[in-house]
Amino acid sequence: MPRNLSEQDITDFQDRLCDIAERQFVHHGPESVTIRHLSAALGVSPMTPYRYFKDKDAILAAVRARAFDRHAAALESAYARNADDPNARARAILDAYIDFAFANPEAYKLMFDIRHPTEADYPELVRAGERSRATMTLQLRDLIEAGRLQGDPDRIGHMYWAAIHGALMLHFSGMLSGDHDVRTLIDALVMTLGRAIFGDEAARDTPAID
Repeated sequence: MPRNLSEQDITDFQDRLCDIAERQFVHHGPESVTIRHLSAALGVSPMTPYRYFKDKDAILAAVRARAFDRHAAALESAYARNADDPNARARAILDAYIDFAFANPEAYKLMFDIRHPTEADYPELVRAGERSRATMTLQLRDLIEAGRLQGDPDRIGHMYWAAIHGALMLHFSGMLSGDHDVRTLIDALVMTLGRAIFGDEAARDTPAID
């Protein structure tokens, strides 16, 4: 008969399972990974994960929610550390975004490149995704309030996000040649967008916005 599990037991096992699932989902695709595969990687019986998660889809939701929260926390921290200097804050947010992607490539790919048709069934995933998406407009909303920017912060934020994410995915896919460093490419994309949105002079004072 299974022993009663403490809250810490449950959390520890869920974390271990999510760590393994994160890697396997990325390298093999969620559709190819089974509960049996995950159980074998953990060294437990095929029924054990069902004590913690309803099914594989629930595991994927938990993995993605955890990744979104880590991503948001990294950008929120960068924002808070540079509250007195808009330029430093903008640069810090951009660097935090890139650093997270490089430090957590499996999590990053799952966050943005895995289709999850039942996402709405998992409130924690919805919450974490919204928290992460909100980081796209932190600096932009400050600039609008300060009168330095006009426009829809969500649309502008998505423009920057598309540029940054596109460059990162080209890098992760091995599509950038050796002469095209991804950080240099992102800086060029951000500067070009800044000129279009803020004008040439203002863009020089706004080096990067997530």
